[in-house]
Amino acid sequence: QVKLVESGGGLVQAGGSLRLSCAASGHSFSMGWFRQAPGKEREIVAAIVWAGETTYSADSVKGRFTISGDKDRSTVYLEMNSLKPEDTGVYYCAASTVLHGSKYEYDYWGQGTQVTVSS
Repeated sequence: QVKLVESGGGLVQAGGSLRLSCAASGHSFSMGWFRQAPGKEREIVAAIVWAGETTYSADSVKGRFTISGDKDRSTVYLEMNSLKPEDTGVYYCAASTVLHGSKYEYDYWGQGTQVTVSS
């Protein structure tokens, strides 16, 4: 079973930056970052597919957040710049070890790390 450990969350003022890290204990097809704000559904923020190093970013964070990683170490990072209060939420790292056709099932999740952006 893949174990995931996130770090790097915290309290930051609007316009500031944070860098999240996630280390997985095993191999995966893809790893990604999701977030959930109070009273809202969990949403994908960014993901990386190890084959081809393909990345995805949600429209809401394009130009501000960058995902990167090290396949051999099963480690991903999320560089967050120009943070806004609406970025506040619990950020979860996830790993996909199951592929349904061309779709990835994120079947392993970390505990989450809180990101709070003050106005």
